[in-house]
Amino acid sequence: MNQSVPSALPTTTGRTNDPARTMANILEVAIAEFAEKGLAGARIDEIAAATQTSKRMIYYYFGSKEGLYLKVLEEAYRRMREVEGEWQLDDLAPEAALRRLVEYTFDHHASHESYIRLVMSENVQRGQYLAQSTSIQQLNVPAIASIRRLYERGLASGVFRPGLDPIDLHASISALTFYNVSNRHTFGLIFKRDFTDPEVAAQRRANIIETILRFVRP
Repeated sequence: MNQSVPSALPTTTGRTNDPARTMANILEVAIAEFAEKGLAGARIDEIAAATQTSKRMIYYYFGSKEGLYLKVLEEAYRRMREVEGEWQLDDLAPEAALRRLVEYTFDHHASHESYIRLVMSENVQRGQYLAQSTSIQQLNVPAIASIRRLYERGLASGVFRPGLDPIDLHASISALTFYNVSNRHTFGLIFKRDFTDPEVAAQRRANIIETILRFVRP
């Protein structure tokens, strides 16, 4: 995430004058705070205490609580897209590439509950803060382009059926892997199944992969 560093800093006792590191530390703590409590429940006082800064300094860097929240959202999406950039799907046969895409998406979501909670929080806000972002749209362009290339290769080789939309395919993968984390507590309580149990998670992972592969095959 591109974030300019202010040239003049407010005075804060006991901290080294290292704006970039201070901002990164604030952002890291804020990710956990907003993921756990949402926009309404998060407290700037607690973020300041955990980072040994001050509310004044946080507002100096990020403008407001809402400004910090938006930067947290952008950073969460940036990290997700950064992982996607490491997939190297173009080097694999279409079906193997799709399998890897689903595997990596499942594994990322399973191990990054904070990302899931942040996305859920922004949906509660009806996306109003993401709508203010100048970078979110561009962050998502490479991911959809990669899926489009993958689908077109599979279509050309006859292993994928025609008539599918890359964005819809992306939505289907996201829905299955996202739900596995977003609803693990309620689903687990109702049906007495622990999605974090290694055996349960492995079976669920395999089932989701198979669901998507069957969906795209002729």
